[in-house]
Amino acid sequence: MLIVHKYGGTSVGNLERIESVALRVSKAKKAGDDIVVVVSAMSGETNKLIAYAKHFSDTPSRREMDMLLSSGERVTAALLAIALQEMGVDAVAMTGRQAGIKTDNAHTYARIESIDPTRMQGEIAKGKVVIVAGFQGINQEGSVTTLGRGGSDLSAVAIAGSLNADACEIYSDVDGIYTTDPRIEPKAKKMDFISYDEMLELASLGAKVLQSRSVELAKKLKVKMIAKSSFSDAEGTIIGEEDKNMEAVLVSGIALDRDQARVSLREVSDRPGIAAEIFTILAEEQINVDMIIQNASSDGLTNLGFTVPQSELPRAKGIIEAFDHDIGGKDFDADICKVSIVGVGMKSHSGVAATAFSALAKENINIEMISTSEIKVSMIIAEKYAELAVRTLHNVYELDV
Repeated sequence: MLIVHKYGGTSVGNLERIESVALRVSKAKKAGDDIVVVVSAMSGETNKLIAYAKHFSDTPSRREMDMLLSSGERVTAALLAIALQEMGVDAVAMTGRQAGIKTDNAHTYARIESIDPTRMQGEIAKGKVVIVAGFQGINQEGSVTTLGRGGSDLSAVAIAGSLNADACEIYSDVDGIYTTDPRIEPKAKKMDFISYDEMLELASLGAKVLQSRSVELAKKLKVKMIAKSSFSDAEGTIIGEEDKNMEAVLVSGIALDRDQARVSLREVSDRPGIAAEIFTILAEEQINVDMIIQNASSDGLTNLGFTVPQSELPRAKGIIEAFDHDIGGKDFDADICKVSIVGVGMKSHSGVAATAFSALAKENINIEMISTSEIKVSMIIAEKYAELAVRTLHNVYELDV
């Protein structure tokens, strides 16, 4: 079998942990599998490099930042190769460029356009463990690019797809995907399997184990992902194609996102194009708008509400000020959170949302905004009720049984 391993920053956080990863990889190789390893920078290394750049400039060139930040993964790859060689395992470290990863020209947030796996395949055929520096590639101009947040996961999935690997194992400091955050609900259970679509929803709604771009690519390339811990031998959680039997389960997981802020606009002039103007400017400023609610018009006025990440609220406020002549009043609230229920069973069962609304009402938790999709219901509530809401929903859908 050909297996791609990916190790995150905490898994390779120091020399001792790199040695532990080397032992795990060595064991897998000696068991007969062909292994390709994708690594992140050592924990804290990327922040240190950013601080170095900030010493010289508050706005460093994005091209030079890619050159700088990509070095962290190369250090890890080389150290892991050295460690494996000392254990008697033939290994070779590669940069993203040497691994054949080609991207577009968007520095610091590039997208992978293609991978030429020829060099990796040649080294695998020689019996070597190939170790690739994640998070990076090369653009058409020959410049180093990086893939943005979660880029090493993305590298691993793309490489697994290009090599037709049997699985892509994503190692971190948690041993799989849970029905909710175990730190909030100790009764949370690890799932043996979850569909791509469910994982995509959970990742976009606040679950931090996997980055949504990597899950989206895995679904597109039909790469079987397995979320595992580098600190235990637990089986982990498989992320794969939906099974029709999964629809028997109403809800698979509960997600919580505390990074939410709400913008409420009152008595907005209900003229054609006003919403388009507001949201176009927000988009041009790279402000991510999530949930949107607009009330029916009355007397030529309407109310409009939407949510943004907390970190982007100050910029959103500045943009809204420019529409003073079209807005009667405005409120900004950062003391909110988003709690969501996710499950493919929602496709074929009615009353799932009503169960959530009733359960929260019994706890006197007011729902301020609601957003739905085929397999998700998200609710904005006051932040002080965040953990109570998660535990209540986890219980009402019997996820701890």
